[in-house]
Amino acid sequence: MGRPTEAELQQAITAAVKMRESGEDPEHVAKCLLNLNYRVQKLERVLTASKRYLHAGQSVSDHRHLLQMIQTAEKASTDADEDDTPLLSRESRLS
Repeated sequence: MGRPTEAELQQAITAAVKMRESGEDPEHVAKCLLNLNYRVQKLERVLTASKRYLHAGQSVSDHRHLLQMIQTAEKASTDADEDDTPLLSRESRLS
């Protein structure tokens, strides 16, 4: 299976957000897509921090940053969906 292009991913994320906001997600596909996308973003940060840590000679500050990214990724994987507010509503609150 090929990786989706950035445009395809954004189109799928937009559709998933609309499904969640309208309550039209009977099989929870949109919720799963949004959750997995969120977690992948956190894990990509762990990968970047790991590469930097290994490349930079394993500095103390890079080690601390790597641990923080790992903790953030773990939290994203274990947190219950306490705030099930649709993403578009969350983004407007942050703006």
